[in-house]
Amino acid sequence: MSKPRKVIIIGSGPAGHTAGVYAARANLRPLLFEGVARGGIPGGQLMITNDVENYPGFPEKIAGPQLMQAFREQSERQGCEIVGEDVGKVDLSARPFRVWAGDDHVEHQAETLIIATGAQAKWLDIESEHALKGRGVSACAVCDGAFFRGQDVMVVGGGDTAMEEAMYLSGLCRSVTLVHRRESFRASKAMQSRVIDNPKIKPIYDSVVDEVLDVSKGEVTAARLKNIKTNERSVVPVTGLFVAIGHTPNTDLFAGQLELHSNGYIRTKPGTTATSVPGVFAAGDVQDFVYRQAVTAAGTGCMAALEAERWLGSNGAH
Repeated sequence: MSKPRKVIIIGSGPAGHTAGVYAARANLRPLLFEGVARGGIPGGQLMITNDVENYPGFPEKIAGPQLMQAFREQSERQGCEIVGEDVGKVDLSARPFRVWAGDDHVEHQAETLIIATGAQAKWLDIESEHALKGRGVSACAVCDGAFFRGQDVMVVGGGDTAMEEAMYLSGLCRSVTLVHRRESFRASKAMQSRVIDNPKIKPIYDSVVDEVLDVSKGEVTAARLKNIKTNERSVVPVTGLFVAIGHTPNTDLFAGQLELHSNGYIRTKPGTTATSVPGVFAAGDVQDFVYRQAVTAAGTGCMAALEAERWLGSNGAH
């Protein structure tokens, strides 16, 4: 085993690669594990996003995978070493931190660690939904809502996130059907009032999405609903379906070692990316359950790399 790296980055979305760019430019010779198990695919959630219109610098839309390829090429060109392996275990109890990766569980050591493992949207887990992801099915209204301007869409969920998605879409779309499996919403009373008072939003209770139509056409044309009390089925014509039933942060590696919020996201000190363990930093969606945007993830990746460099300098390791 070689001597400890100045910084190891776990994760390869906008946060991870931005951290890689800044750490490499600071001559920290970062090692980045892009992984495949956590986040589903190297590059994170943008890899299942067809078109990105809200990332600065691209007046014409860019495909998510194309944007992430540019991120990867830039971090690698700056000097970030990228390894296509999963991290299976970490030990943050002492410095240098220990990281085991790959099928052979090779041990690596680091003076600082940047966690950018992201979060995964929770899906309905029906075949037609998966087949139409990026073709009318989305888990982010802020990301994709503009593609459905003036159209009829559906939001699935009953918490504050679903309410916020529905309200946002109501400002863009002709109508929003809000589907919830229970007889009442779980969202705060204030959010419920805003939604119920909005004439463009139609709530449907006690119902689930049975199928998203139409896979054969490769686009969303409607959603078939099933009332869970009566088993009655109905078809609602929509061109977009937004799943808003929550996200799961990829923090299983760090449970019991880092302080987490009650919802499982890594807790960072306000205004920083510093975690409860000195020398460990968290960036992107793994610590952000409010904005969850590529541009904010990239921003915190920059912060994490700068903070890691300063921490190394303050602790005589740079």
